Amino acid sequence: MHVLILGGTTEARRLAELLHGTPGLVVTTSLAGRVASPRLPPGEVRVGGFGGAEALTAWLRERRVGVVVDATHPFAGTMSRHAARAAATARVPLLALRRPGWRPGEGDDWHGAGSAEEAAALLPALGRRVFLTTGRMGLAAFAELDDLWFLVRSVDPPEGPCPARARILLDRGPFTLDGERELLRRHGVDVLVTKDSGGAATAPKLTAAREAGLPVVVIRRPAPPEGVPVTPTPEGAAQWVTEQRGRGPAR
Repeated sequence: MHVLILGGTTEARRLAELLHGTPGLVVTTSLAGRVASPRLPPGEVRVGGFGGAEALTAWLRERRVGVVVDATHPFAGTMSRHAARAAATARVPLLALRRPGWRPGEGDDWHGAGSAEEAAALLPALGRRVFLTTGRMGLAAFAELDDLWFLVRSVDPPEGPCPARARILLDRGPFTLDGERELLRRHGVDVLVTKDSGGAATAPKLTAAREAGLPVVVIRRPAPPEGVPVTPTPEGAAQWVTEQRGRGPAR
């Protein structure tokens, strides 16, 4: 059975590790190609977009894919919608692998936002020195905030419009609590902006912000496409794949 993992996350890589070498399984992980030097999982790897839902449908049929696991980033909404449409059309079972989102704890000062634009609108009332950890995409939403200073952290250099008063920090998690504390102190940060990506690799910034009494703007993640089952762990996804092995290939 051919398993397609739509990857780019730690969970996708772990799922590929769990499935790799299983007799009777061929595992292909697809990466979007937005990170210059991704950490490659075991098994077959393809890099680049499919070209939309219709092209993905054709790929599933041509490669006789038996199951698809959408283990993309929680904010990769377009890819998730394309996967749902393609899997339904090709009549291939689809599972979404999503790490649990973060939840505020005692002492947190969180401000929810539905988009980067909403987050940008909240900032002038919350602080002047912003730690922006939403990645290199979507920085245009903050580009007009000329009165604010930004520490922008991303894996690769940003593309497109960027805040005029910004320092770019290229770094990749996991991050440590001591390191995040030092970043906030050294740069005089007084407000944090993040996406609700979940997971432990980038969570220390939330603890550091809580300790420092800083407000945090949290951009809410989109919901998975309607009707797609969801599991929070790679182990749960691996078990689901095992349960699907009796099915025939896509037609």
